[in-house]
Order: sequence, then structure tokens, then C-alpha cells
Amino acid sequence: MSSLIAEPIEDPVDPPNTTRAAEGLPRRRFTVAEIEAFVEAGVIAEDERFELIGGEIVPMSPKGMRHERIKMWLMEELVRNLPRRFATNPETTFRLSEDTFLEPDFVVFERATGLEGLGGGTCLLAIEIGVSSLAYDRGRKAAIYAAFGVRELWVVDARRLETRVFREPVGGSYASVRDAPADETLEPLAVLGFTLRLSDFERFEG
Repeated sequence: MSSLIAEPIEDPVDPPNTTRAAEGLPRRRFTVAEIEAFVEAGVIAEDERFELIGGEIVPMSPKGMRHERIKMWLMEELVRNLPRRFATNPETTFRLSEDTFLEPDFVVFERATGLEGLGGGTCLLAIEIGVSSLAYDRGRKAAIYAAFGVRELWVVDARRLETRVFREPVGGSYASVRDAPADETLEPLAVLGFTLRLSDFERFEG
């Protein structure tokens, strides 16, 4: 038996939602269906921000104003400039398997596919905007996208407006990874007719 004694909780009315007390011990895996049932039953609040990775609930970092302003600008660019055959959805529950879902800032897919048919193989482009989560988005999260066959991922550095472009998923990594400066015109390979230049955000800011 462990000799570790937990410190008493100062305010039992509002305990923390996360814990490290069970490090190294077996944990119960959840499925996407179970999590959705918890939300519908009110056990988990609808506005609680987390992802489910391999059955484990992973809390997401709070979003700052810089992130939200870039997201608002990107939403306008996508809605205004995507050819009609494509659709986008912000912060959707991106179901990748029975025990994994992510919540990217944006996904782009064929309109004919619909949200019901959205998955790793049908997502044409995923976009993540990173501030405090930048290293995670470029590392572990990019590996998850690659493992599920998402053909292209853009991770936008919200501070520098640079974009790391990931292409050609092979297993758990991308064969092509490069950094694009803010003034480069980005063109997703599978979304013909759409381009984006992050430096244009500066005019939106002004």
C-alpha cells in the first residue's frame, strides 16, 4: 500500500476536474458514444473543452483573444472564398475512431460528404491555431492526424503568423513538413480554388 497521503481539499464544494493522483495505475477507457451520452445527460457540460484520445479525456487549453481574432478572420476567409463544392465547420467534434475525437479549429471537406461522413479519410484539410498549445499541435496532435490519414494539416502560429504545413500521412507521421512564412500564399492540395495568406490578417487587425 502506498504511503502517499493526499492533502485535504480546502474547498470540497468545487474540486478540480483533473487529477494526477492515479499516475501509473490502470484507467478506464471511454468511447466517443459514452462521452456523447454523458453530455446529453448533463454529466459533462456542453461547453467543457476537451478531446478524447485513445479513450482518455484530455482537457484543452483556454483560448486567448489573439487565437479568437485569428479564428474569426479565418472563418470569414473560408466562408467567403471556398468553392461551393467544399464545406467547413469550426470546432466540430471530429470523430476519428470509436475512442478518439479531436476538436480542430476548422475542417474542410466535400459538401457531398456532409458532417455524417466526415472522418480521417474524408477530411481534406484540418486547421489548428496554436498559442500556448503550439508545441502539442505540431507534435503529438499532428501524429494523431497522420495516424488517421488526414491528408493535410495546417498549424498556424498565432503569434508569428507562420504556418507549419503537414502533408502525406504515413503511419503516425507526415512525410512532408515545412514552415510557410506569413506572406506565402497557401494552397491546400485537395481544396482546389482556395488560397490563404496569413499576412492579410494584419489588415483585418487594423
